[in-house]
Amino acid sequence: MIVTIANVTDFDQFLRTFSNEGVAKRREHGCKGAHLIRDPDDPQRVWAFFDWAQEDYEGFLADPEVPAIARKLALREPPVKVGPVAEYDA
Repeated sequence: MIVTIANVTDFDQFLRTFSNEGVAKRREHGCKGAHLIRDPDDPQRVWAFFDWAQEDYEGFLADPEVPAIARKLALREPPVKVGPVAEYDA
């Protein structure tokens, strides 16, 4: 699983791009799904949880078409990838 946090200037623009061009490009790089959560304390902050292997995610980041798509996401700054501090089986 890959988790990122993004701060956006225009949530509707972010969602349109994420759910259209973003889906196609993520799928091309092996992403099996994504869940978005809008931060209840800051409606401009979005948490994205991806069903994605690390090596496929790295391939996505290296894709030369990704920066153009990212510019359409209305981001204030690049998303931050966060990692788990622990993992449990239940």
